[in-house]
Amino acid sequence: MALSAQQIPRWFNSVKLRSLINAAQLTKRFTRPARTLLHGFSAQPQISSDNCFLQWGFKTYRTSSLWNSSQSTSSSSQENNSAQSSLLPSMNEQSQKTQNISSFDSELFLEELDELPPLSPMQPISEEEAIQIIADPPLPPASFTLQDYVDHSETLQKLVLLGVDLSKIEKHPEAANLLLRLDFEKDIKQMLLFLKDVGIEDNQLGAFLTKNHAIFSEDLENLKIRVAYLHSKNFSKADVAQMVRKAPFLLNFSVERLDNRLGFFQKELELSVKKTRDLIVRLPRLLTGSLEPVKENMKVYRLELGFKHNEIQHMITRIPKMLTANKMKLTETFDFVHNVMSIPHHIIVKFPQFLHRKYRI
Repeated sequence: MALSAQQIPRWFNSVKLRSLINAAQLTKRFTRPARTLLHGFSAQPQISSDNCFLQWGFKTYRTSSLWNSSQSTSSSSQENNSAQSSLLPSMNEQSQKTQNISSFDSELFLEELDELPPLSPMQPISEEEAIQIIADPPLPPASFTLQDYVDHSETLQKLVLLGVDLSKIEKHPEAANLLLRLDFEKDIKQMLLFLKDVGIEDNQLGAFLTKNHAIFSEDLENLKIRVAYLHSKNFSKADVAQMVRKAPFLLNFSVERLDNRLGFFQKELELSVKKTRDLIVRLPRLLTGSLEPVKENMKVYRLELGFKHNEIQHMITRIPKMLTANKMKLTETFDFVHNVMSIPHHIIVKFPQFLHRKYRI
């Protein structure tokens, strides 16, 4: 916690007063002669945790003893040297004492900081302190791009790391506003774990979320129910994973809609359950796209191009995309293959890719 300019002098006066009181108490405690005090200490005296001035007293009385011994004429110079060698501490010991005192002073400094009252947020500061304050730029109240919010949003930053293309999402204002309100840990993390459990790989999450950003508005429990429904229709886990990758919006549809779509293709094409399931796995967009092109193409194959019902079944099970092909291109291709190249119907049925290729007419 930083100290204000008004609190610093008061803190130093408090520390100085404590130091003087402790020194006075130490002087009263050790009132015996110097010779007795020196013999009472060992060569490496221990610092008391209750009083930091024990070393200061030791140095004071040691200096006094040496001064008295130098003034005495009854002692020989050899005895003085031996006494000094046995009583004076080494340079390493003095350095260790200095470090201990510094450590204690640091602890005392922290204690004094704890005793100071907290600074008020309304307390005025100096101009120099105000200049040193660095404030982040405010968020724009409105923007046409998510780039202005990436530096301030952890959610957007992590989505970018996953490979999500925010430039495509920001074209949909509702989706962009939704991402700004979501919390990554609470709202997005569980969704990512669910998608990985479905079968979306880590390197596919970015592309998937870029296309189906609306999945964040879906309830997670409903998504789990839809996956369970597909499993109940004997779609394997690998089949569901393939379907979700090819048709990212598949899980956004309710169970009722998925069930109606499966029933439509099975009834309209008169396919078995297994063939219907295989058809959907190969082209899962049949469950998410419009049914109008499918109905129109079925009429074109039967009425305009002259194929029988069983021939249509065979062709679409071989190439499911024939159900969603463009009607005009389909008729032009058939006219070229059948009328110009003179390829009969039964050959086209065996090789339906004739109708699914582009020709320069």
